[in-house]
This record gives sequence, structure tokens and C-alpha cells, in this order.
Amino acid sequence: MTTTVLGEIIPGWSLKDGANQRLDQELLARAYRFSDDAHRGQTRNSGDPYVTHCVEVAKILAELQLDSITVASGLIHDVVEDTKITVADVEAEFGREIAAIVDGLTKIAKLPTGGSTQERQVESYRKMLLSIAKDARVIIVKLADRLHNMRTLDFLPPEKRQRIAQETRDLYAPLAHRFGMAKMRWELEDLAFKHIETEDYKALAKKVAQKRGEREELIAALRQPLERELARAGIRNVDVTGRPKHLWSIYKKMKQRDKPYEEIFDLLAIRVLVDTVPDCYHALGVIHDGYTPVQERIKDYIAQPKSNGYQSLHTTVFGPGRQLYEIQIRTKQMHRTADFGIAAHWLYKEDAKSADELDRHLTWFRQILELQLDAKTPDEFLEFLKLDLYADEIFVFSPKGDVHQLPKGATPIDFAFAVHSEVGLHCQGAKINGRIAPLSRELRNSETVEIITSPTAKPSRDWLTHVRTGRARHKIRQWLRHEEHSSSVKIGQEILERELKRRRLAKPDDATLVTAAKSLSLTDAAHLHASIGQGDVSVGLAIKHLYPDYTEQEPPKPTIVERLVERVRGTKGVKIQGVDGLMVRYAQCCQPVPGDPVTGYVTRGRGVSIHRADCPNLLFLAHEPERRLEIDWQEAEGERFIVRLALEGNDRRGLYADVAAAVTDSGTNIRGMELKSTDGRAAGAVLVEVENLAHLQKIIRAARKVKGITEVARRERIV
Repeated sequence: MTTTVLGEIIPGWSLKDGANQRLDQELLARAYRFSDDAHRGQTRNSGDPYVTHCVEVAKILAELQLDSITVASGLIHDVVEDTKITVADVEAEFGREIAAIVDGLTKIAKLPTGGSTQERQVESYRKMLLSIAKDARVIIVKLADRLHNMRTLDFLPPEKRQRIAQETRDLYAPLAHRFGMAKMRWELEDLAFKHIETEDYKALAKKVAQKRGEREELIAALRQPLERELARAGIRNVDVTGRPKHLWSIYKKMKQRDKPYEEIFDLLAIRVLVDTVPDCYHALGVIHDGYTPVQERIKDYIAQPKSNGYQSLHTTVFGPGRQLYEIQIRTKQMHRTADFGIAAHWLYKEDAKSADELDRHLTWFRQILELQLDAKTPDEFLEFLKLDLYADEIFVFSPKGDVHQLPKGATPIDFAFAVHSEVGLHCQGAKINGRIAPLSRELRNSETVEIITSPTAKPSRDWLTHVRTGRARHKIRQWLRHEEHSSSVKIGQEILERELKRRRLAKPDDATLVTAAKSLSLTDAAHLHASIGQGDVSVGLAIKHLYPDYTEQEPPKPTIVERLVERVRGTKGVKIQGVDGLMVRYAQCCQPVPGDPVTGYVTRGRGVSIHRADCPNLLFLAHEPERRLEIDWQEAEGERFIVRLALEGNDRRGLYADVAAAVTDSGTNIRGMELKSTDGRAAGAVLVEVENLAHLQKIIRAARKVKGITEVARRERIV
């Protein structure tokens, strides 16, 4: 079947650069008819028949010079998701290979009842990523699908445009970057920029268009003499061109440097394409001989390729008129790989070397993905995508000379986990270039890092604020979870045993514990003990499920410890709408009292935490609205609450005594007080017992009347 016939069968099918020549025309014609039949009657928001989207996706894939299997998959990529066609139907018609690609692209339709929108989205991502690990063509088709959707985003409502554009920036553009598909990445980023920062995009696009002629003149001023010098040096078949800077890249530089477009001087970019690697280094020498280079901006990604396979020499020189020019030097094959990334490997599918390179490019992906399969929450799973997919890279060395690639901003902790999990878990310190350095210190390119370990060393939760790699973060969290779980199990066992002994109940056997755990929707006895220890399940509720027939005739007398705990918790007047059996505690960050507007927050491991509605810490929890609870808090007689009041004022003799007297006279018990004097100013705090908000306000008014006191306020603690 000829190209002309295929063009007649598929409306709008016309490709440049002879992209049709390698394709199986008969397969594509069959795939188009199959897709056209399946989507008949469906239209896009633009009003076009839905199949036009499938054709455009296939055209993007064909222009990437991908194989016939991938292009055919693009034509039918939505049939399982959006029509009655099944994966089995696709396999029967086109074979297992195409069916596997289409299945990898299909969103999960059903999840267990109660799954949130975010959980469904994460499961869809998870399935897609697992499919990529089996066949990388899944992500190429997905990126082509997303690219055409972004090109036609104007037809959607504003809110949906924003959401899809943000997802593109957060997930799909980074994936394109990590798979080396720079051309795809740039267009996705610019389109996301257009729909997220619309006004900034329009203003910048206008300025770039206005300066285009001037910019082309400046590029020509370097390109023409450079071509002559390279030819004179004996380098043949050289292609010297201006390299366009995409808008999002320019915008980021403007923001990072806090400068307007007119003051960004490194927008002049030149690309030099040659035939061989020796020619690359020869060209670099010629350029540096004729123009002064900026030393810290010379990078050799040929000797040390990026993890996505990118290879090139980068240099920045002072060109004509002392203008800064960025120059990239690479072979034509490197250029194709830079533009198309892993997509370039299917053009040379029979080449064993290319197959090995493709497998190497996927190694990082499989390693990272392996760590994420047991992610406990949607946030944790999505975090790795944003953390590991889009970071600039540095190269650091072990004392033996081994090279490790890490994201920019990585610390010795990241390096330790990159060497081995056990090295990371027992990391005690680090030496950078032979000198002791803190574990929080950011590593720089080409530094030598040595990790000091100890059998007794163990991770700290603080490490999570200093790591940049998903591997380190995952291993640290995994260890912390295990330690916290073990501790919670032990505490839960002690609490349950003490309560059973107090109620004179026999210790339950393992089978009874498992049955009670299952009735509470827990997995096993250890999970039950851990839930009691963490405060997620009250011991009274556990006993009801362990001994359904047990009825307590008289409430047991509380122990001294329990009386103290009850006094601190003070939850007599708290009623939680729709929740039963959860332990309740008052947040120490904002110290709520009866009368304050409050909100409940279901914590992980400590029951329900009661916060004041204006507590700053609730802002950090805004991304999980489903964990908030409505609270009905009625004041209970005899309850007392500890509140910390910050004091400031002018120091004088007797100030401490006067403050103490004023607070005491307001009918308040002082639990603690401290005032310090510096350069005539006094500052400190007083811990007071209060009954409710009115009582607290009375105390504050009394303290403010003390001579010399200028400020009395409740102070929240950001955690």
C-alpha cells in the first residue's frame, strides 16, 4: 500500500521527512478503521469527531519515526477507556504487543469503595508506570496523547485547563525530560505556561517576537565567523545554527534572577553539529581559541552523560560585542537522541548497541519504581514523581573513584543511600574532599564524598528535611515506620494487659485477638496492639470486641497515671460528629480552650487532635481536607487547660512579682513562669490553668494592666 493510499484512508494524514516510508501501511489502515468504528458518534469539545485526536497522536508518533506497532497503538489508544472495546478485543485484532501498550495507557476504571479521587489518580499513574517498565513505548504514546490534548486545551473550561496544565507541568513534562525527549518537554512546558500564567505568557511571547530580528542578527554575527573557523580547522559537514530558547525556560530565568526580559543576556544560543566525537572536542578547542570562555560554565556531558542519555559539550563564551553566547556541540546522532530521547532507539531497533543503551536508560526508572510499590499514601507516591523526575544532576565521587549521579541539592545522606541502603541506615557522619562536613551540607559537582558509619547509628526524622532523592526518603521513612510500629505494638500490649488485669479478665489467646482485630477492620493482633498504642483505637473499644459478652457493673477506679492523663487530655466535653472510639488530645501548638472555634484533625498514630480554627498548623494540613472533623465542644465542669502566654515589656524592679500577683488575683493557678531581662527589656512566658476562653481573656487583661508590660499574647508553635 502506498503513502498516497494511506493518506486517502486517514483524513489529515500527511507527514514530512518521509516518516511514512518505514511504516506498515496495511496495519495503520486497519488500526484507523478499528478506531473510527469504535469512536463513531463521539466528539471532542472542539466539535471535531473524536477519531481526529487519535490520528493526531499517531502523526506525532510517526514524526518521531517510531515503529509501526507504536503508531498503530496511538491510533487505538483510547478505545478501551472510552468505548465498549476490551483489551481482549484489541489483542484478538492486533496481537499481544499492541494490546499490552493500550492496556498500559488505560486508566483504572474501578477501585475499592471509598477510594478518593487522588487515590484513583495515583493508581492510574502506578499502572502506567509499571507498564512503562515492561515496555517504554507506553510513555511515548502517553506523552504524544498529552501533547495533542495540550495543543487543543483552549476548548475546555478554565478550571479544567488549569488542572490539566498543572498536571502536565508536574508529571508529564518531567517524564519527557527523564526519558530524554527534550523537544516534547519544551512544547509541554510552554503550553502549560500558556494556561497557568496566561498573562505572563502573553507578555513574554510578545517581547520575544519583537526582539526576534535583533536576536537573529546577533546570532548571525557569531555563526558566520564560527563556520569559517571550523572549516579552516578541517572539521567537515558542520551544521551551525541558532538554538531557540523556549518561553518557559526564559521565564524561569527571569524569576530566578529577578530581572526583566531585557536584562537576560544568555538568550543567545548556538548549536554546532558534527560527525564524530573527536570532532566535538576539536570544535570546542577551536571555539575556545577564538573566544574567551566562562570557565564555570564548561560542561562535558559526552564523557559523563546525563541519566536520561543526553550527551553534548556545553560552553559559554564572550562573542562579538562582548555578548554572552551559549554553545552546544554534539554529533548528529547525539542531537537526535537529545530531541527524541528513548524514542530514537526504535529507529535502530535491530542495533544491539542501541538496545543496550535503551535498557541502560530504563535502569534508573526501574530502580526508582521498585521503591515506590509499597508507598503507603497517595502523597508519598506522588512525591517521588516531583522529587526524582525533574532534578538537575551533579556527579560526585567515592574515595575509590566511583562516580555517582545525584540530583542538584543532594546531601551526604543521599550519597550514603546511593552507595547502599545499609550504608545510609548506619550513616554517622561524612567527609567531603577529606574534611568533616555536616550531613545537611549540599554536595557540589566533582566532590569526593566519604561516609562514616557506625553499627549503633540510625536514621533521624530530621534527615527527611535534608534529602533530595526518592530512594533516601523512602528508606528513611520505611525505617521510621518500622521503629514506630514496633514501639506502638509494645505500648499497646502493656496498656491492654494492664486494663485486662484491672478488670480481672483473662488474657485472650491469639485466635481471639485476631478475631477482635478483624472486627475492627485491622489485619492481625500486632495491628490491634499498635492501634491501641498509637491511640487510634481506645482500650475500652478493644475490650468490647475481645469480650462481647462482658458488661462492666461498676467503672473501675482509675490509676494515678490515668487520672493525670485524663486531666491533660480533658476530653469530657468533646463530641466528634460521625466518629466513635477515637482518642482525643488537645494540640499543644495552639492550646485551645472551651469557647475557641476549633477543628478536629485525624492524625496518623495519635487519634484526633483538636486545634483552634485559626491555628497556622492547619494551613499545612489543607491538602488533606478529608481528615478534618467537625467538633462540638461543650465546657465540662472542673476541667482545666494549660495555656502559655508570651510576655514582653520594659524591665523594672518588682516586675516579676507584680505579674505573678495580677495573674493569681484573676483566680488563676500559675503552673510556671519565666522572665528574662536584656538591655532594659523583659521577655518570657507564664503557664496558666484556665477554665474557658472568657477566663483566659480575663487573665490577659489583668497581665496587661501591670506597669511595664507592653504585650501579652497566646503564641502558636509551628510544627
